[in-house]
Amino acid sequence: MFIQRNFLFIVMALAVLLAVAMKATVYQREPTTPPTPSPATTEAFRAYWFGGKAELNNYRLEQAQYGAMYPGKAVLVFVTEDFRVDKQVKLESEASRNTAIPVLKTNYVRQFVTGVYDYSLFTSVFTPIDNANGSPSRFPNTLKVSTSGQEWCGQSYVQMNYKDNAYRVSGRSYFEQEATEDYNVEKALLEDELWNRIRLNPKKLPIGDVHVIPGTQAARLRHKKLEPLLATTTLDSAQGVTWTQTRKPGVTTGPCKAYVVDYKDDGRKLTIFFESDFPHRIVGWEDTYKTKDKVLTSRAVLQKTIQSDYWNHNTPADSTLRYELGL
Repeated sequence: MFIQRNFLFIVMALAVLLAVAMKATVYQREPTTPPTPSPATTEAFRAYWFGGKAELNNYRLEQAQYGAMYPGKAVLVFVTEDFRVDKQVKLESEASRNTAIPVLKTNYVRQFVTGVYDYSLFTSVFTPIDNANGSPSRFPNTLKVSTSGQEWCGQSYVQMNYKDNAYRVSGRSYFEQEATEDYNVEKALLEDELWNRIRLNPKKLPIGDVHVIPGTQAARLRHKKLEPLLATTTLDSAQGVTWTQTRKPGVTTGPCKAYVVDYKDDGRKLTIFFESDFPHRIVGWEDTYKTKDKVLTSRAVLQKTIQSDYWNHNTPADSTLRYELGL
């Protein structure tokens, strides 16, 4: 009779005891840590990257090719734009506004001369910017990479599109082994997106043993297939960087860090040097690998940075901006 009269009370008491035993009461729960706000939410980030201008960087280049070193130049252009996620192209009509998200785009230009003839490489990378509210992005992966190469022997083009949790590779080339390429590679960190990742949030760079798809320019120069390779990645302060002495007079940088991607099985190591403080300018890079039985290091050193709405400066009079950039 006692159990029947007090059944509800007994059930509630047992439930409380069970909750206490499982540390599930509101007084026992561990305090939850709110998600770390994305750098994209800061006023400084939005003022710098959404102020209607691109960041243009000119680099002095020493390029390894054919077992020798050649002088050249490199340009990195960083700019934000609205990017359609369905067609993976720049948004150009308000009717398609609901299909677009903001991305940070890298345009990476590399030019050098080998003997009597020249090389020109151009890469574009489109990386979504974190959601403004700091929550995980619906598009955490770089959506597209495209690279074209021109030299006196011939031309090549390769494109990677993120779709269905993988990258679709399509390529065409003058060279027989790369004449027609259409295949999928499993999702992995892209070497080509590291420049954007550094500018967006270097604290999120992966550290340790990571599968990385090598850069499209490096793959074309070495005639390598694009596929994930195991690499050891590190992030350290860049102390005693020897190439700083080759920087153009008057170009100064703050404290720097070095992000290293070491493809041990492939015999290649890439090091990207960037400023520790926002906006984390790329001050140079080194790329070491074997070319014609010699292990050589390509090297780029920042010479000049300017901000400009360059797309509005396409008249002959605007060529003065090239002089300002040091080109």
